[in-house]
Amino acid sequence: MGIPVPTGAALLSLTAFPVSYFVNTVSALEDPNSIFVVGVLVLLALSTAAYLQVRNQPPRDPLFYAFTVFAFTSVIDLIISLEADGFISGFMSFYMKEGEPYLRTSYGVMACYWDGSVHYILYLMLISAIGQGKNYRHTGLYWLGSIMTSMLVLIPGSVIGKFGSLIRPAVLLNIPYIFIPIWAGVKIFGKPKMVPQSIADQITLEQKKPLYQRPLDLVLIAYLLFAIVLSIFRGLVALDCPLESCFNYIYQYEPYLKDPVAYPKVMMMVYMFYCVPLFGASVIGLIKPGCDWMLDVSLILAGALAQGQFTHIFSSYHSMTPYTYRVPDGTWWTVLILNLIYGLGPQLLAYRCCYYSDFFVRTAPKSKEENDKKHQ
Repeated sequence: MGIPVPTGAALLSLTAFPVSYFVNTVSALEDPNSIFVVGVLVLLALSTAAYLQVRNQPPRDPLFYAFTVFAFTSVIDLIISLEADGFISGFMSFYMKEGEPYLRTSYGVMACYWDGSVHYILYLMLISAIGQGKNYRHTGLYWLGSIMTSMLVLIPGSVIGKFGSLIRPAVLLNIPYIFIPIWAGVKIFGKPKMVPQSIADQITLEQKKPLYQRPLDLVLIAYLLFAIVLSIFRGLVALDCPLESCFNYIYQYEPYLKDPVAYPKVMMMVYMFYCVPLFGASVIGLIKPGCDWMLDVSLILAGALAQGQFTHIFSSYHSMTPYTYRVPDGTWWTVLILNLIYGLGPQLLAYRCCYYSDFFVRTAPKSKEENDKKHQ
C-alpha cells in the first residue's frame, strides 16, 4: 500500500529544512549567480522527485506537479520568515543576503509567512483534490486571487522601491509564480461550477425578493461601497494627492504608505485599479439576480484581499518597518479595525455567494412538479 498523495507531497515539502540547511553551509553560494543556479537545480530535482513519487499512478492533472513544487517553496518561505524574525538561524541567511534581499523587509517577511502557512495549506488541499479526482474550482480560485496579488505587489515593489538597485539573478526564480498561476487559472475556469442543487421554485422565490428583504446583501453592498471609497482614497494618498485630507491621513493614520520600500504604494495601486472594478461588479451582482459569475469574482476577491490585508496590516506594525512609518499609537486601533473590515468583507461575500447561491443561478432547473410529471 503506497503513501497517500497529499501525505507524500507534505513529506517531500518538508525536505526544505535539510536542503536549505545544507545549502546554507556551502561557502561558494555567497555569489548571486551561484545561488540562482542552485535554485534552478533544486526546483528541477524537486520536479523529478514529484514525478517519481506518483509514477505508478500518475495524476491526470499536470497541475499536481506544480502544486507539489510550490508546497516545497512554501516551506522555504516559512523558513525565511522564521529566520528573518530570529526564531531560527542557519538555514536561509545566504539567500536573504545575496539572493532576494528585499525579503528582509517587513512586507517580504509577512508575504513569506502567508505563503508558508495559508498557501501551503491550499496546496495540500489542491493536491489532495487532484489525487482524489475532485473538483477544486473554489479552492483554486481563492488561491489564484491570493497568489496573483502577492506577485503583483512583490515584483513591481522590489523593482521600483529602495531595493531596486539590489536586484539579483535569483529574482528570476519568481517567474514560475507569474506564468503557472495564469496557466492554472485557465484550467480552473474550465472546470464545472460548483453550485448547490436547488429546485426552480426555491430559486424563483429567492430571486424575487427585493433588496430590503435580504439584509445580508444590504450589509455587503454597504461594505462594497465603503471598500470602493477607501480603495480610491488610499490610492490617491499613495500617489501624493495634495488634498488636506490625504495629507492628514498619511501622517496621522497610515504613514506606512510612504515607506520607501514601495510595497504599500503598489498594494494601494492594485486595490484601486484591480479591486475597485470587482467591487463595483459585485454591487451589481447583489442587486441583479442571475449573475452566476459572482461565485468566481467573490472567491478571487476573497483570496486577494486576505493576502493583501494580512501582509499590509502586519507589515505596518512590524519591527522591521522604521518607526516613523509605523501606525501612530494614537490611531493604532482605528487603523487596525479599518483594515480588518476591509479584509474580512470579501470573505463574507464569498461565503454568501458559495453557500447561498440561489440568487446567482442563471438558468433555473426544472421545478419539483415538472420533475414529478416527467417521471409519471
